[in-house]
Amino acid sequence: MITQYADTLLAEPFTPDKVGWIGWIIIGGLAGWIASKFMGTDKQMGFILNVVVGIIGGLLGGFILTKLGIDVKGGGYWFTFFTAIAGACILLFIVKLVTGRK
Repeated sequence: MITQYADTLLAEPFTPDKVGWIGWIIIGGLAGWIASKFMGTDKQMGFILNVVVGIIGGLLGGFILTKLGIDVKGGGYWFTFFTAIAGACILLFIVKLVTGRK
């Protein structure tokens, strides 16, 4: 289900009300970096990992909000950005729990 949502989201062309794949890279990088600063993992992560964590966090955050009944399709850049930060923080928290790292 997440894969289908990701394909739809990343494959759509850029329009002002939707985030395309370039927007996801930019928002993902910023969201991953902010989340890694907030969660204290910035020294362990580089640029590429910040982008990956931010993009996966955005998908995770969007998936969670959709399951909670919140419409995420027309949110725009700011909604996507804050969703990606929250999702990236959740992702980093889960990774810390699984790996046992501080």
